[in-house]
Amino acid sequence: MKTALITGAGRGEGLGFAVATQLSELGYHVILTARDLARVEPLAATLGNATALRLDLAQPGTMASVADHVTRTFGHLDVLVNNASDVVDFAVLSALDADISAVRSALDIDVLGPWQLVQTLLPMLKKASAARVVNVSSVSASQIATGLDLGASLRAPAHSFAKHTLNVLTEVLARALADTPILVNSVDPGATATHPERGDDADDRSPADSARGVVWAATLPPGGPTGGFFRDGLPLTPPSAIPLA
Repeated sequence: MKTALITGAGRGEGLGFAVATQLSELGYHVILTARDLARVEPLAATLGNATALRLDLAQPGTMASVADHVTRTFGHLDVLVNNASDVVDFAVLSALDADISAVRSALDIDVLGPWQLVQTLLPMLKKASAARVVNVSSVSASQIATGLDLGASLRAPAHSFAKHTLNVLTEVLARALADTPILVNSVDPGATATHPERGDDADDRSPADSARGVVWAATLPPGGPTGGFFRDGLPLTPPSAIPLA
């Protein structure tokens, strides 16, 4: 049986659970993870073909526990979706005003956590016939990658810097795994209505719609792209042509 692990899947209206649902419908046994086990247990129960595990990307010990469970229960891992993300600092509009503690937290959760999780789960990924790693990124990263003259403007600097760095990590991991069948890609899910309690924008699309692009990257055939940045299966290049969401 194919297996898929999704981080940050503890919200029923979130992207992570939508990805888990679609992979479950494709026959994967999905492993839903979140910092709060009580949040993922009822969601896993609704899918049936699912497992709920506690995983905190800021606590390496929980990564080791998850890896041990995957090793003992499945013996391999076909898909890893690094979906968990830190709180977005949308209200900050300049790097000069960035809260460095927020930048540090974003790097821990959005970059260093996924990096270490890939390292921890790599033996199980290598035991799959052709594993896929999907890093959920954001088009906000393009504010840094394009080199556009934005003056002092940089919306959500902690979030944008972390997602840009995550995209760089995606390229680095893809090169490091070039001699394996493992494909590693970043995906921008687009503006998604996942926080009704905060008030989503009217033109935000549903989590199910945004999840399709993540699932596309998670189910790429052999010989598919690796080290890229995509939205809805299309490469986000050149970055300067991407409208900032």
